[in-house]
Amino acid sequence: MHCPFCTAKETKVIDSRLVGSGHQVRRRRECILCHERFTTFEGAELVMPRVIKQDGSREPFNEDKLQNGLHRALEKRPVSTEQIEEVVHQIKSQLRATGEREVPSQLVGECIMEALKKLDKVAYVRFASVYRCFEDVKEFGEEIARLGDE
Repeated sequence: MHCPFCTAKETKVIDSRLVGSGHQVRRRRECILCHERFTTFEGAELVMPRVIKQDGSREPFNEDKLQNGLHRALEKRPVSTEQIEEVVHQIKSQLRATGEREVPSQLVGECIMEALKKLDKVAYVRFASVYRCFEDVKEFGEEIARLGDE
């Protein structure tokens, strides 16, 4: 790790701690040459499958899209940032666990809906209404009735 202050090549780790639900390591470092201290974050870089969209095109998995969709569905709902991060981690783990290099976007959508169903029913209905393109109030009612039956 190069020192961001003097660009020296030698630094030493002073302290390491787990952060982000244990999915990252925070390291406090000190430069051997200039003695300045700085913090780095380390996380595993795991290969995510590519997503096959409905039109047949393929794109890399985009965690930002996943987070934005969850945040929109969970807007003004009593769900913490930590809970959202845990759902993101669970969905990514599910997709990696398929062992496939490519997964259909429908699988991603279904994983999100299952996670939201467990986390917050209102957010689930919000997401489902966009994901399944509800046309009228009747479809909302049917989905809510299905939720009640489960």
